Amino acid sequence: MIKSDSKPRQVVRPVITRLLMPYILLFGLYVQFHGDFGPGGGFQAGVIFASGIILYALTFGVARARSLLPPDSLQPLAALGVLLYGAVGVASLFMDGHFLNYSVLSSDPVQGQHLGILLIELGVGITVTAVMVLVFFAFFGRDEEGEV
Repeated sequence: MIKSDSKPRQVVRPVITRLLMPYILLFGLYVQFHGDFGPGGGFQAGVIFASGIILYALTFGVARARSLLPPDSLQPLAALGVLLYGAVGVASLFMDGHFLNYSVLSSDPVQGQHLGILLIELGVGITVTAVMVLVFFAFFGRDEEGEV
């Protein structure tokens, strides 16, 4: 018999979250690396990754999600993605091309295009994931020490 003052135990949501998390992250990887061949890319993959992390935080608690991905490590990741994006553009300038002219990144222009798009989309994906999770943490509130 369940007491009226006890909280009901949540079983379905954690089990479903544990089942879905690998598929959400795998789909994010697919969208990330399929972006230069079809629909998708860094922004969409970043949102998918962030939604998986946010689902984890909503299910198991924001404190647990913050211990898994501390905001102090997400802030440099957000900057790293932007730096990767800019570095590809600057590298193409140093290789006697125009800013973000990917064809000069390899001896074969087609391979250079694929490499440049892959790196650009990776930078966008890293930044979007980090920023979306940071925004979620900021909106959700502060932890016990007053940190976001």
